Amino acid sequence: MLDFFFAALTPLNLLLALAGVAAGTIIGSGPGLTATMAVAVLVPLTFGMPPESALILLGAIYTGAIYGGAYAAILLNTPGTPSAIGTTFDGYPMAKRGDGDLAVTIACLSSLVGGIVGAGALLLLAPPLAEAALAFGPVEYFWLAIFGLSLIAALSTRDFLKGLIGAAFGILIAMVGISETSAEVRFTFGSNTLLGGIETVSALIGLYCVPVLIELAATSGRHLKEDAGGTRGFRLPEAFSTLMRHKLNVIRSSVIGTLVGALPGAGGSIAGLVAYSEARRTDRRAPAYGQGNPGGIVATESANNATVGGGFIPTLVLGIPGTPPDAVILGALLVQGVRTGPTLFADGSSIVYTFIFGLFLATLLMLPVGLLIGRFAYRSIVRAPKAGLVPVVAFMTIIGSFAIRNSLSDVGIMLALGVVGWVANRRGFSVSPIVLGLILGRIAEEGFVQSWTIGDAMGNVWGQFFGRPLSLVIIALTLLSFLYPFLPALSRALRRRGTALPAAPSDKREPADPAAILRDLAGIGVMAAIAGVALWQCAGLNPEAAVFPRTIASGMLVLCGLAALETLLTRRVVEDRSYGSTGRRAGVVLSMAAGIALAPELGFATAGIAMALGLMLSSEHNNRSLRGWGLLALSVAAVIIVFTIGFREALSVPLPGGLIF
Repeated sequence: MLDFFFAALTPLNLLLALAGVAAGTIIGSGPGLTATMAVAVLVPLTFGMPPESALILLGAIYTGAIYGGAYAAILLNTPGTPSAIGTTFDGYPMAKRGDGDLAVTIACLSSLVGGIVGAGALLLLAPPLAEAALAFGPVEYFWLAIFGLSLIAALSTRDFLKGLIGAAFGILIAMVGISETSAEVRFTFGSNTLLGGIETVSALIGLYCVPVLIELAATSGRHLKEDAGGTRGFRLPEAFSTLMRHKLNVIRSSVIGTLVGALPGAGGSIAGLVAYSEARRTDRRAPAYGQGNPGGIVATESANNATVGGGFIPTLVLGIPGTPPDAVILGALLVQGVRTGPTLFADGSSIVYTFIFGLFLATLLMLPVGLLIGRFAYRSIVRAPKAGLVPVVAFMTIIGSFAIRNSLSDVGIMLALGVVGWVANRRGFSVSPIVLGLILGRIAEEGFVQSWTIGDAMGNVWGQFFGRPLSLVIIALTLLSFLYPFLPALSRALRRRGTALPAAPSDKREPADPAAILRDLAGIGVMAAIAGVALWQCAGLNPEAAVFPRTIASGMLVLCGLAALETLLTRRVVEDRSYGSTGRRAGVVLSMAAGIALAPELGFATAGIAMALGLMLSSEHNNRSLRGWGLLALSVAAVIIVFTIGFREALSVPLPGGLIF
């Protein structure tokens, strides 16, 4: 083993690990630039390298990209990668109160621990974990997705019924396009644009980032609070102290990430959300989760980075990609003539073990690289004027959404879903359950239809779903996750019945006025109408394509009825009535829409600069001199041009050229 360890420490491998972590972190920090994209665009660099060095570079890029997604999640409330969804829940509230630098450092340390645990599992436990992953069939994947959806009980901090409705809405969004189980077209309403479905990462960018941009422009306050003495450095002692207080959390979350990563196709987004839910379930310390508790960052970041090592287990042992980036890396190995499988650890031990030690090395290098880049990102964003920040971030969302599938249609859908997310948030429908349904919808449907088909062929559908021991374990965990948030209230109710204690107030909100009740009923009515349209569309589909969306839409209608009844009986409403300029909000949406429409004609950079001018006017609340406006406009234009050249030349994204650059 020492020979492999020293082989990983050669100057070439050290340089590749350092460069890979830095490149992956920078790429992963941009909204829409996923770890898969980071690996895919840099794969050609590895074709002339020895296999072990190629693996070290790709593993380092993957590791850095997963961590890089935390920057946007913490500082912009937008997950840079899907695996960083849970990081937004507490990272952004921490940044809002002035602790963004601490949040970035906690994310870096948690990623370090999670990466080491995942790599350690790859080194010591790869064969048995790969065999355990093979025990998961379609029905287990279905119940795993349902287990993920049960996290809505933890994520819906404002209104549980609205959380369930939002998740059902997200699942229906995931059903748009050609069915993966029956190849039938669904919910496209005759549009060719929707045939490819709703791209998940583009949808995440829209649902999370666009509402933030709208509110940034509408209000005059600073984006992030800055300490009176300026930014405070890395804050490593505080971060280490926080990690020690959450030591059980970080270990548990790293193990969860490793196990989920070993399941082919599960990925870091599920691992992060499961770990977040477990942390929230067991930790009662203030502040509450969702309001800036660092434990949420610890859980998500340690879990999603542990999936890197966990995902390599089935990839190397079985030749089955554990995560989408693993599929790209597997392809790169095949190009080099390396055949993965059970014999690789014996026949290609020099390649595998050198790579594993190189993965440890890349994870350790992530600490200095991540801290330095995170420090720069935090200082840049916290000090940027709002009129400069909004157009730059808006351009990043557009170019990132385009780069995923090289489609302007995805960019338009991103903006439309962003407006939907903003409206839904105003009406009390949190975005997180919608995103959860969107991510897990396809996984749940595929497992459900396959299990239903197998059970129907065997004449035992119920036995297929409820007769397998592993399925029963996941069902039990699902019930526990679903019911646990309600156990304290149930316990108080039972104690009151037994001891006749005075009832504690369950809801301190005052009854809403009639206008608020009407607004709430209107929002619920729109969701019910969406469910009704989905049921109507299902009538024209074959049974295999219709069974899952029909079930979801029917349940959504029932939930809408219950939510409306609750509003009428309790006269209490959950909504966001934050105030700001309606004209400025409209200006953000119209400017972004104009930029998207002009991109094919004027070119991406020119259309982006035109969009930026409109966004600058919409988001500037202070008096600025003509010279100040000129300098700001030149700075924003320079950033847009640099991003355009970087995407077009370095990442080989075919951006529309148009008549002008």
